[in-house]
Amino acid sequence: MPYEDDDYEDRIQFADPGSGSALRAASKSNPRNRPCPRCGRKNVLTPLDVAHHYVCDHCANAAERGLDY
Repeated sequence: MPYEDDDYEDRIQFADPGSGSALRAASKSNPRNRPCPRCGRKNVLTPLDVAHHYVCDHCANAAERGLDY
């Protein structure tokens, strides 16, 4: 078995595993072509991100710091 790490399948789905970002990896079937619903930045989310009701990393980081965008 090449991967004994139970979290491997979950981590490969993320755009930047280990970074703290919850955004999903972009691919042909999941392109980064959607705007952030909070700030309106274009092409920062994938359809899977939108399906999970995510915002862009900039907005998510600001919210974690108590800022409002």
